[in-house]
Amino acid sequence: MRVASVQFEAGDRSKAENWARAEALVGGITGADLVLLPEIWNVGYFSFDRYAAEAEPLDGETVGRLRALARRQRCHLFGGSFVEKSDRGFHNTSVLFDPAGELLAVYRKMHLFGFTSEEAKLLTPGGEVVTAKTALGCVGISTCYDLRFPELYRKQAMAGAELFLIASGWPYPRVEAWQILNRARSIENQVFLAASNCVGANRGRQFAGHSMVVDPWGVILASGGDEECVVQADIDVAAVARARRVFPAFTDHRLPV
Repeated sequence: MRVASVQFEAGDRSKAENWARAEALVGGITGADLVLLPEIWNVGYFSFDRYAAEAEPLDGETVGRLRALARRQRCHLFGGSFVEKSDRGFHNTSVLFDPAGELLAVYRKMHLFGFTSEEAKLLTPGGEVVTAKTALGCVGISTCYDLRFPELYRKQAMAGAELFLIASGWPYPRVEAWQILNRARSIENQVFLAASNCVGANRGRQFAGHSMVVDPWGVILASGGDEECVVQADIDVAAVARARRVFPAFTDHRLPV
């Protein structure tokens, strides 16, 4: 299958302007079975002053337009994340759709970022490890700072995940950590990984870009640089089982998760 990760520049634009840009980028992709968007791309991750005003319920505009976009493109669409408003507060919420626009999975970011960020003050963390069985294979969903917590990914892999999907607004000063952690989560669980990160600046903070697709051996199959682009790679999820047969590290672990 073909995976296309949209490396998006949210900037300080309005939600309407970001939507127009996202629809143009996704609409220009042909032949992809799965398309990814990054973290809080519709308002910009660092636009903390907009979170409350721009938050939406799960049945709001963002989910409705993503649903329609998946149908129009006839692909699985990992819609990145948006600020969700629920009866429990505000969340950093990711959604996954199938080509018919059916909502397959909802993930609320567990590990909220507090280092030089207001996310942990403004949002409520999720508490559920999310995997979803799709026509493309079993996927595990996570967001940005989650990458620093390997036990989340082991739990997803133990639940059957063959492909990790990651939406991110990872900042530039820690680009090396971003590259290493994506590869490490793939290597230690022997799964594919597709990550979509933002680029450009938002509220004066620079994003790292370098969206990527990684194979179960930790090899980067495709990667972006520092500019807006679409990163694409062809993968075969059957390679997960083959990698584990050749080198059975995943099944040799002894500590409980």
